[in-house]
Amino acid sequence: MITREDAFALLKKYNKDSFHIQHALTVEAVMKWYAEELGYGEEAEYWGIVGLLHDIDFELYPDEHCLKAPELLREGGVSDDIIHAVCSHGYGITVGCGATIDVEPEKEMEKVLFAADELTGLIGAAALMRPSKSTKDMELKSLKKKYKSKGFAAGCSREVIERGADQLDWELDKLLTMTLKAMAETEDERNAAFVAEE
Repeated sequence: MITREDAFALLKKYNKDSFHIQHALTVEAVMKWYAEELGYGEEAEYWGIVGLLHDIDFELYPDEHCLKAPELLREGGVSDDIIHAVCSHGYGITVGCGATIDVEPEKEMEKVLFAADELTGLIGAAALMRPSKSTKDMELKSLKKKYKSKGFAAGCSREVIERGADQLDWELDKLLTMTLKAMAETEDERNAAFVAEE
């Protein structure tokens, strides 16, 4: 398996924008949290690497998102299972070039990535609106209010988030609650990682 250090170097080869780096670090931390929470603690590093690399092609090739990723990841020596997981987070989504991603999430890890990815963006945007700029003091009811407001973080697809919850056989509230908790509990670690990588 690719090391975390090599995975981060590969991410930075194709991603320079601090927003994309921060999102990758957020999804990495949330995926590791979920691995521990769902009983896959021994695979936490692996879940994290998938989270770190999931948007590897998005900055340079947004219209070919999840289509260009296999090539970039293979060149970096990444294994087929990680490539499948990365591509599966785009399942059913039609990207800018007109192609619809047909790689289906199969493992629980892939379903968690699909469900949590968009949601981390929405939660992050909601945190920025708070006086504290933090997820630590955010309550579920506050998040749900933002979630229901169609104009808020409009780029974060509610339809994708809801399909993600369905794939996991979870109520939407469970997904919202757990992902908010994941972001709150990893916030300090994520901020420190981002500062260290800058």
